[in-house]
Amino acid sequence: MLATLERIDPQSDNIDLLVELVCHLRPRQRWVWQGQDDPAQAVRTLTQLLKGNPVQAWALRRYITTLLEKRRHTSLYSDIGILSNDGFVTELKNRITYRFLPPALDDLYLSDALDQLLYREDDYAWIRAVPDADWMALFDIIANAPPPEDATVGRARVVTLEGLLDAIRTLSCRVCALGLEPRLVHSYSQIENFDSPFLMQNIETNHYLDQYARYLAGDIERPDDARHLLVMLDQCQEVVLKIRRLALSTGTSVALTYLLVALQQSIDRLHKLLFLVDVHDEETATAPAPVPSTTLAPGPDGVLQPETALLSPQRLAAIALAEELIEAHNTKYQVRGLVRDNVDLLARNVTENASRTGEHYIAESRKDLRAMFGAASGAGFIVGFMALFKILLGYLRTPPLVEAFLFSMNYSLGFVVIHLMHFTVATKQPAMTAQRIAASLHRADNGRGLDVDRLAELVNKVFRTQMVAVLGNVLVAFPVAWAIAAGYNAITDKHLVDPIKALHLLNDIDPINSPALFYAAVAGVWLFVAGLISGYYDNKALYTRMGQRIQQLRGLRRLLGKERLARLGQYIEDNLGGLAGNFFFGILLGTTGTVGFLLGLPIDIRHITFSAANFATALVGLDYQMSWTQIANATAGVFLIGTVNLLVSFGLALWVALRARKIRFKRGILLLQALGRRFIGAPVDFFLGPKHRQLPPPDPATLKSSK
Repeated sequence: MLATLERIDPQSDNIDLLVELVCHLRPRQRWVWQGQDDPAQAVRTLTQLLKGNPVQAWALRRYITTLLEKRRHTSLYSDIGILSNDGFVTELKNRITYRFLPPALDDLYLSDALDQLLYREDDYAWIRAVPDADWMALFDIIANAPPPEDATVGRARVVTLEGLLDAIRTLSCRVCALGLEPRLVHSYSQIENFDSPFLMQNIETNHYLDQYARYLAGDIERPDDARHLLVMLDQCQEVVLKIRRLALSTGTSVALTYLLVALQQSIDRLHKLLFLVDVHDEETATAPAPVPSTTLAPGPDGVLQPETALLSPQRLAAIALAEELIEAHNTKYQVRGLVRDNVDLLARNVTENASRTGEHYIAESRKDLRAMFGAASGAGFIVGFMALFKILLGYLRTPPLVEAFLFSMNYSLGFVVIHLMHFTVATKQPAMTAQRIAASLHRADNGRGLDVDRLAELVNKVFRTQMVAVLGNVLVAFPVAWAIAAGYNAITDKHLVDPIKALHLLNDIDPINSPALFYAAVAGVWLFVAGLISGYYDNKALYTRMGQRIQQLRGLRRLLGKERLARLGQYIEDNLGGLAGNFFFGILLGTTGTVGFLLGLPIDIRHITFSAANFATALVGLDYQMSWTQIANATAGVFLIGTVNLLVSFGLALWVALRARKIRFKRGILLLQALGRRFIGAPVDFFLGPKHRQLPPPDPATLKSSK
């Protein structure tokens, strides 16, 4: 470190020696900052070296000043850590490309100098590990180093301030442009009824910067404060929050989500830069008090001892911004951060639509349970015929891709018919009800805290509703498939399946000697994906105003009439998610086995309702010549397949819904205890539900106001 300091040329603008000096501060081993690899200790050592040698401290100061004077600062403050205007897809493509082949660097820009100085992706971590007081002590030693009599001081501070002011102007123009984007205005048309805060903040910014330029020129004593500008930025922030809330009911898109993220990042950066450049009046004492911070300094005997220093809020903000910029620079080519910031918001809206759909899959009373059983029974009846058609399609011996298409259409059209007739497939419920549970967690956590008892009540309702739906599917699909197989035998004097095929059907649902449970997990994943597809298309129908667009089709209007077309448009807007989810779910089920066969992978699907129907078909095909062991094994296989279907789809859907809402639920024991209390207190109601729908308790505030 000392040898590097001795080689510094104050007039040089070559960054190599500064890179070498940073390498001395950087820990030799990643993520190990103990003992000799403690970065804070290295920073303190450099501070003491410079404190003991003012000549080297001045040389380092003039060297850094030269580097800053020779480079442009604006892009560092206005671009790093903020999404570009290229859009999500282009930004994602660029990040993936730059991971393998980074762009060419230009020594003209300070942001590109960081690529040479802090080239490791984890540099921000060890920089954050050093206490703020240690960094500030090092900067003070360098900044306050006394110059020789014939030396020029340099303009580092002025250049940095000018870069900050230029970045403020750039960001303000960017916020104005993004705020007037047609997508944003389309999502919040009320903004056209009054002066746009995005436009007004740009006017206020230009006024503020003009005043600041006069202040720097010495024409005025101090510039106007940024109070009015901050008010405009707060109004811009409110518009962004309103659009995000409206997106829960009107839908969103990847482009709009990307726009909102970029807009939010620009507004946040503007706030930070304004705080740094704002000229505080020390006599008014309106600024927060300095924050004490403890660092280590050598005592009289040379031993390091605690030393308390005062860090002003602006100095702390400068350190925080520097650390933020370094982290954003180190991670600017990472795909994970881009996907997290954008897809989480989109997933929130998709799962929110799914949670509203999930409310239809939760029975509140025994009457609702009977209705659910009837809907599930209707679905079981149709699935019995779908299982028949699948067997018949298999007898055609068509090429694999043709067979996959036929199987997919059998599944897809069957599930769509089930949806059109308002029937219920039990395994479709978990992906929807999981979103509903996550939504209730979110509201409780942001309102009166997490109410475990109310959550247990909702989980109990979901549990018994799904159990009734499973029973409705299985108890009807089994006898329908049996009746079809037995009727075919009675009419044609032949079995629908021969004994070999029947044994093959039984082996497919064997939970011990076949990968049936793994295949059931694959089906559970597809159930989860179908739930996401359903939520995505519900969101798309709302965002694109699908119903209104359909009503504008003149050809259909002449064919159906205005009223019928209006009803059709409203139906498609309300049910597009359900129709698309069921259709694509059928394609996923129908193609999985063929894809596994073509790729030589052991991949297939098992579904509880179809497994029950195949069990009945095999029973007739073997002329009921089955041992009790085979019957028990097949029965266990059906219900284990159903359990895996439900657990996998429910678990994945709940995990995504919680992540989309940034919720970490860690009270599983309390939830189990609450469920146990409900079971002990009313075991019959736990499984069958209350006789009548229970109304929610009245709000005490409402009762008080009515009095």
